Amino acid sequence: MTIEVDDLKTYLRVDTSDDDNLIAEMITAAKKQCMDILRTDDEDDLEACENGKLAVMFTVAYLYEHREEADHRSLNLTLRALLFGDREVGF
Repeated sequence: MTIEVDDLKTYLRVDTSDDDNLIAEMITAAKKQCMDILRTDDEDDLEACENGKLAVMFTVAYLYEHREEADHRSLNLTLRALLFGDREVGF
């Protein structure tokens, strides 16, 4: 799944390049977090997911906006709701 820093900067309404490296790292972390929610190690599964791109973008936005006080439990519950239809069954 290709999500460019510029796409996220538009989504976040960020005009400067000051946080480009931070946003790039957050994209990587968000993909991993969404893949963990989907219970997959294959990025293609995330790309095939109907809400995959939106989930990654939402995750980056949440992490960017709540850098100091992120509630990861709440974030994970939201991601589960977004990705539930494509989530691998697990016990």
